[in-house]
Amino acid sequence: MPNEKRGLFLARSLQVLQENLRRSGPAVSAGYALIGAILLLGGAGYALDSWLDKSPWFLFGGLVTGIVVGFYELAKTVWPR
Repeated sequence: MPNEKRGLFLARSLQVLQENLRRSGPAVSAGYALIGAILLLGGAGYALDSWLDKSPWFLFGGLVTGIVVGFYELAKTVWPR
């Protein structure tokens, strides 16, 4: 009998874990989109600064644009239509 209870407990625990992971998926992807946009656009700005020798303006513009785009993606996840 104790093995049956343990098996049911483990099965229920795994179901709850799977449901929590499924529900947190959009939030995790929004967080990755925020960080990715900042890194990608900031890196592009840094590369343009290095190429055109206009430091730090393209880096600053890339970071600001990355923050705006990242928070837009985050807002789409938090406030769905």
